[in-house]
Amino acid sequence: MPFAPPPASTTRPDLTGTFGMAASTHWIATATAQSVLERGGNAFDAACAGAFVLHVVEPHLNGPAGDMTAVIASADDPGRPRVLAGQGPAPAAATIDRYRAEGLDLVPGSGALAAAVPGAVDAWLLLLRDRGTWTVGDVLSYATGYARSGHPVLERVSLTIAAVQRLFREHWPTSAARWMPGGAPPAPGELITDPDYADLLDSLVAAADAASSREAGVEAARARWREVVGPAIEEFVRTPHRHSDGADHAGVMTADDVAGFRATFEEPVTARFRDRTIVKTGAWGQGPALLQTLTILDGYDDDLLDPSTAAGVHTVAEAQKLALADRDVWYGDTGTDGTASGTGAGHVPAGARADHVPLDHLLSPEYAARRRDLIGDTASHEIRPGDVPGRTTPPVPPLRTEYTTTAPAGSLPGAPSGGAAAGVGEPTVPGPPAAPAGRQAHPADDLPPDALGVTRGDTCHIDVVDRWGNIISATPSGGWLQSSPTVPGLGFCLGTRLQMTWLDPASPSALVPGRRPRTTLTPTLVLRDGEPVLACGSPGGDQQDQWQLLFLLRVLAGGYTPQQAIDAPAWHTTSFPGSFWPRTWTPGGLVVEDRLGDDVIAALTARGHQVVRAGDWALGRLSAVTRDPSTGLLGAAANPRGAQGYAAGR
Repeated sequence: MPFAPPPASTTRPDLTGTFGMAASTHWIATATAQSVLERGGNAFDAACAGAFVLHVVEPHLNGPAGDMTAVIASADDPGRPRVLAGQGPAPAAATIDRYRAEGLDLVPGSGALAAAVPGAVDAWLLLLRDRGTWTVGDVLSYATGYARSGHPVLERVSLTIAAVQRLFREHWPTSAARWMPGGAPPAPGELITDPDYADLLDSLVAAADAASSREAGVEAARARWREVVGPAIEEFVRTPHRHSDGADHAGVMTADDVAGFRATFEEPVTARFRDRTIVKTGAWGQGPALLQTLTILDGYDDDLLDPSTAAGVHTVAEAQKLALADRDVWYGDTGTDGTASGTGAGHVPAGARADHVPLDHLLSPEYAARRRDLIGDTASHEIRPGDVPGRTTPPVPPLRTEYTTTAPAGSLPGAPSGGAAAGVGEPTVPGPPAAPAGRQAHPADDLPPDALGVTRGDTCHIDVVDRWGNIISATPSGGWLQSSPTVPGLGFCLGTRLQMTWLDPASPSALVPGRRPRTTLTPTLVLRDGEPVLACGSPGGDQQDQWQLLFLLRVLAGGYTPQQAIDAPAWHTTSFPGSFWPRTWTPGGLVVEDRLGDDVIAALTARGHQVVRAGDWALGRLSAVTRDPSTGLLGAAANPRGAQGYAAGR
């Protein structure tokens, strides 16, 4: 057998049934989604209800002012999957000159200058209007209940608040009032509430209830969101506050920015791997990089694709580096044909468009073959984007192997932690780990975690499939409680997605008003013979598609079940510029779970990979749902790492 045999047992069962399945990064969201299915809602109703609950129960990983992307397929047209784009653009005043005038060379990793226009809530309501069956009131009742009556706070939320409590007290008083009303972080398991957010949700329901139909009610709720949230944000961000560069800045977002945003449905980008079609977002997300990697790997025999062997890890990691190099040089906010899509009333303003992203070329078998020829026996320590006929290759982003700062202690809410923990896909709160062998320690590594508020926000994920064949993979993110100060009266803060833009006008991912940042959010749908058979995704920033790739290889080429693939040892490369502030990289870097095995790790080190061990169960937070169109059999699986994600169904 080309792949190593899957484990004889799994941490959790592969769920199977015929009624409906849900899986997410928090058990309460999964239970909510399954409850909606049980009450007759479809997969889209269930995902909407679960997503609004995620805003409440995973506030360190997503929030209402964040963003989301989803890939869906409807039972009435299963062969035409669609992308739901809830990624907001840069505000009208977010210009490179404005940010440079603030003394910045990067968009900060925290604070209102890093905020894109909120997109998540509008996107979920658009999905409810066009593909759902429930009313706004029914869908929001779960989240409103948890926000008003309370839910048991996760240990990770408590740790995150504890890590940034000094920042909250000294610089972000509205966040201190929101998250430490008694003067101290909440204890794990303590019931916490968010009455301001509950009031906002109630106002959306009231607007919807006054409308003449279900669809009109959803539109009324979308309008109320813009009317309430926009002015509150504009008024609050006018006051300068601490950002991750250690300085105080005012934000630039206005009520008009919020009022002008509309989420959209868009055509996906696809590629074939073996006998499956993989469905992703356009090049305004990182999804096509997964498609590029799979196209490169499709030219290898299965014995070089096993992510549990030294040969497989090396081959797959080197292919990923090549695809990510193209991502960071070529990707930006245009449609796959170069036309505008996605922001404002459904279009990127003409002056905001990036150049045409040459996905037809980047995803072609001929280009993949040339890239495949670059993979040798040793690890590459270079950034190697490919050439496109007739085009001048944009500049490679600045390459920083470490981040240095003279900012005072207590001023950096998003400082990097370095080492293995920087890419584990969970917020890093215990304090900076030791720097890996051969790498200089971060200049703040000797400071206690509270001094810098060392934490990174992450992401959530939810998958749902119903008995009719509707299916969705969705990745909500942004608006982390540690992103920026809580906006009074709203109960949440802004997101920081603009940190994925560059203050370089030559980059396709440059900061430009009205243009979406090139997001890392990247849900996945898999088709067989034109029918959706699998939806999956993972939090993890730049690692999302890397961890999904391991899962897909094990399921599609290795014959693993979804739960076996989720449980298997994970790893990822860090040999590319990170998408998050301060945008550092580790040449040849490879972060692995120790379960990969000493022999495999030694062989990878011998090939020149700069290996960092992350622990036995540290990487990846995948979930998945499946459907067999020939039998109607449904399935679900979820990540055991962190004891938080769960699947449910029958």
